[in-house]
Amino acid sequence: MKEKFKLTRGEKAWVLYDVGNSAFILLVSTIIPIYFNALAAAEGISDSDYLAAWGYAGSISTLIVALTAPVLGTLADRRNMKPILFVASLALGALGCAGLGFAFGWMSFLVIFVIAKVGYSAANVFYDAMLPEITTGERVDKVSSLGYAFGYIGSCIPFVVSVAIVLFYDKLGLTQTTAMLIAFILTAVWWVALTIPLLRTYRHTAYSEASGTKLSETLRRFVQTFRNIRREKHIFIFMLSFFFFIDGVYTIIEMATAYGKAVGLDSTGLLLALLLTQIVAFPFAILFGRLAAKYSTGLLIKICILAYTGIAVFAIFLQYQWQFWTLAVAVGMFQGGIQALSRSYFAKIIPAEKSGEYFGLFDICGKGASFLGTLIVAVVSQVTGNESLAVGAIAAIFVIGFFVFCHADRLNRKKS
Repeated sequence: MKEKFKLTRGEKAWVLYDVGNSAFILLVSTIIPIYFNALAAAEGISDSDYLAAWGYAGSISTLIVALTAPVLGTLADRRNMKPILFVASLALGALGCAGLGFAFGWMSFLVIFVIAKVGYSAANVFYDAMLPEITTGERVDKVSSLGYAFGYIGSCIPFVVSVAIVLFYDKLGLTQTTAMLIAFILTAVWWVALTIPLLRTYRHTAYSEASGTKLSETLRRFVQTFRNIRREKHIFIFMLSFFFFIDGVYTIIEMATAYGKAVGLDSTGLLLALLLTQIVAFPFAILFGRLAAKYSTGLLIKICILAYTGIAVFAIFLQYQWQFWTLAVAVGMFQGGIQALSRSYFAKIIPAEKSGEYFGLFDICGKGASFLGTLIVAVVSQVTGNESLAVGAIAAIFVIGFFVFCHADRLNRKKS
């Protein structure tokens, strides 16, 4: 009889952090763009300019992380530095999240949002880099998938409470501004509270001994790692493929609600549809983790990329609420799979003692791609005034990512 898969104490704490921080990104994908739309509309900003401004804010935040992540990731591989940098990033993100409730206009809201998003994304660099330390190569696919799975379903708890407060603020005797403030603070507290078990259990066991000053050694090692990756073709090509296909994934996650609002869909319907995405994503993320024990992780990633290509094409024709619901279900089916398997695939092909610097470069691809995707949507939307054309352009990037990944997977199979 096959032994039941049970998480260790450290793995549970690692998974629990995903439950905490996913509440923030769910808010970013749902309530925050709708609230920003209201702030922008109150000051006479058009739908196309609103979508463009939201896209530019997302691009700026991801560009900041993409430029700083490699150096911070390399610094994190020094003894005991990873937890310190993780906590600093967590504090920036959580305080920024709570601070959104104190914004006094659409521009100040965007500035605070960029700060919060930078903190969230930077914390994820160090969190992902913990994966090779808290589990083993045989368990990494399942653990990574469970992180996303429970993140999706667990984030629904503060989200449902926040939605109830925001939708029925008048019946609760609140103003809309106060309701939003409560939602932002609730999310920040949830995020921090569910991080505590990880802070108590995580130990930085895989690290590189340093020589010289912290800054000089960090920069030297970053340059050396970049040179090594260029020589390690199987890693380099995978990162290149990841740059393309994760571009579309992150862009769809970040722009879905803003896009739905721009084409005139109902706010309540959008929120409920994206809640459905989280619910659907929970079992499918677990399913992909289990499938990885029977089938090649590379094959499963290819299936997810092709599915997302279809999703991007479908989004071009989005006009009605039922289409958005269909889109929400489709995204939920493959979102957790492609993110979790990409993370575990990378964790298996890099050295554990250099996980910080490698995941720092990994984050360049992820956040750099997100920068490109949101920028494409923002520019095309503003120049053409056609939101559907802007989102449809993402499909071409998925196609490029698919073919590059096929090459990367062939190289990794030969390497193993």
